[in-house]
Amino acid sequence: MDISQYLEIFIDESKEHLQTLNDQVLILESEPENEDTINEIFRAAHSLKGMAGTMGFKRMQRLTHDMENVFSEIRNGKMNVTADLVDVVFKCLDALEVYVSSIQETADEGTEDNDEIISLLNGCLGSGSKQESPAEQPKAAPAETKPASSSDTDKMKFKQMAIADFERNAITEAQATGKHVFGATVYVQESCILKAARAFLVFKGIESIGEIIKSEPSVQDIEDEKFDFDFSMFVITEKSGEDLYKAVMDVFEIEECVYEEISLSDAPVVEEAKKEDVKDTAKTSENTGEDTSKKPDKKPAGKPVVNRSVRVDIEKLDDLMNQVSELIIAKNGLVSVGAVEGNSQGFDEQIEYLERITTSIHESVMKVRMVPIESVVNRFPRMIRDLSKKLNKEMELIMSGEETELDRTVIDEIGDPLMHMLRNAADHGLESTLERIQKGKPQVGTIRLNAYQDGNNVTIEVSDDGAGVDVEKVKASAIRKGSITEEQAAYMSDKEAVDLLFMPAFSTAEKISDISGRGVGLDVVKNKIEGLGGDVEVVSKLGEGTTFIVRLPLTLAIIQALMVEIRNEKYALPLNSIDTVVDVPVSEVRYVQSNEVINLRGTVIPLIRLDEILDCEPAESDSESLIVVIAKKGDKQAGLVIDNLIGQQEIVIKPLGKYINIPRMISGATILGDGEVALIIDSNTLV
Repeated sequence: MDISQYLEIFIDESKEHLQTLNDQVLILESEPENEDTINEIFRAAHSLKGMAGTMGFKRMQRLTHDMENVFSEIRNGKMNVTADLVDVVFKCLDALEVYVSSIQETADEGTEDNDEIISLLNGCLGSGSKQESPAEQPKAAPAETKPASSSDTDKMKFKQMAIADFERNAITEAQATGKHVFGATVYVQESCILKAARAFLVFKGIESIGEIIKSEPSVQDIEDEKFDFDFSMFVITEKSGEDLYKAVMDVFEIEECVYEEISLSDAPVVEEAKKEDVKDTAKTSENTGEDTSKKPDKKPAGKPVVNRSVRVDIEKLDDLMNQVSELIIAKNGLVSVGAVEGNSQGFDEQIEYLERITTSIHESVMKVRMVPIESVVNRFPRMIRDLSKKLNKEMELIMSGEETELDRTVIDEIGDPLMHMLRNAADHGLESTLERIQKGKPQVGTIRLNAYQDGNNVTIEVSDDGAGVDVEKVKASAIRKGSITEEQAAYMSDKEAVDLLFMPAFSTAEKISDISGRGVGLDVVKNKIEGLGGDVEVVSKLGEGTTFIVRLPLTLAIIQALMVEIRNEKYALPLNSIDTVVDVPVSEVRYVQSNEVINLRGTVIPLIRLDEILDCEPAESDSESLIVVIAKKGDKQAGLVIDNLIGQQEIVIKPLGKYINIPRMISGATILGDGEVALIIDSNTLV
């Protein structure tokens, strides 16, 4: 069977099951007696095993099968959950993630058998048993162990079925042409969750070698799972009984197939409904007015909908987004024509209608693209648990706001920066357990991750209750590296000193580890976040802790912008980074250390002349006042001097591509209504 078409679904669902297993095993570590958690782990492992078996990934199937055996014993009360067992299970999950990654990259699980982990799992089966008396110690029981009440001798036989006349004729004709007719009873493992799916695969397998002329229960009942753990059938085939047996046993979770060749003389007579019974049934139907032939089975009332979500390929969403982008460009074109030619009121109404449509489509598409941040942060509790053991520090991660939604393109990129900040908090932020006790702090260090929406931005805060940033230590490290001079360090504010952490290759770590301290860290985090149109700042108090505040745009594709003119060129400034626009007389411009500044309501704000930075032609004449756009980044402000203000406009961001080598202050371009291209200025970089 060609399984390549199911590969994407397999990978997605495997990742979901692995995430569930990681989450539930973390709960199990703190609540070893939680039966709901144990059952959930067993179900997820069982599903993963079945999926791997169906796809033909035998190594992955074997590993999950052994893990399932362990949790079967725990579920049956024959084993205890221990710290060592949890460690082994996490190793098992890591190995499964490697398998899934390999399958995603190469469509093959690789050649690693993980015999060491399997040995550890089987060792847990022996050592983790509840010891009531030596005689009662159970052996490593497989997951498929059947209850003592079921008798193997009673079960493992072909269950005779009655043969109707038309079936008898079919058997006679088949035997006359030299074909074999087998009766077979298939036994499904009692631990199987999806009985109907296994039965369907059995039917598919048998139909590849022959024809099924009867099954008991009926095919419909089997599809509806209205059967115990066995079903019987008559099969006409040219193949042998061994081929039939192999076709059935190739299906996963089938315990046994018992078959025998049919002799019509031994077959029982059909127990068909008597004609009188049929007549009585018909009369009853007439009297009640019911049509029994068409009456469907009633579905159970109030059954909840399991899953209403649909997976959508991101490329399809990108195509849809591009179409909406073109629609907005068309709208801007119409606005341009209307402004030039001064058309009638009807034309203006059409423009308004088109604007409503484009805004509506934009909002709809944005909702489709929005993904809860939970999909990124749900892997962090496991990471903090592992770091706690590796660093020998007691710590806990408290997360809130996981339901906050971000654009899919932002979600895909934000995982690594957040992970680095959390690792930084665990390694550099939190003190050792002994230090915390000496300082009178709680023994367990706390790392918090909080996400919330703030206007058109999403803010993510990563904080810890650790030692905070030692400003003097940071300055000393920067001086040693030659990043700043001693004179500069003396005049630096604490905030400016903390910002030194974001300098390239900066690290205060005394020893290099595989957790942090390699000098490749916060500068990469900063570049990544600013590349997404966001910004990051640090707030720290010595002895009390540190907070990293990350602000990200909800979306990267369509934004509100302030259109401005510098000489004869048009530029766009993202509106979310603009505080206000002011008209400042030239006489009020002052100089601080040779830099132009203005005093706006008691705040000294440095001026940035965009015409100089963008290398524009000098102005023909000096004006008496300056139009200044006050841009903000965190608690910093700067005044961007422009020539003319055009107004607010919804723009589509178009990337300039890798072929154009541009400075970081240009974050892309947009196409205006008249077809002109305007560059988008990243005011964050300028500030």
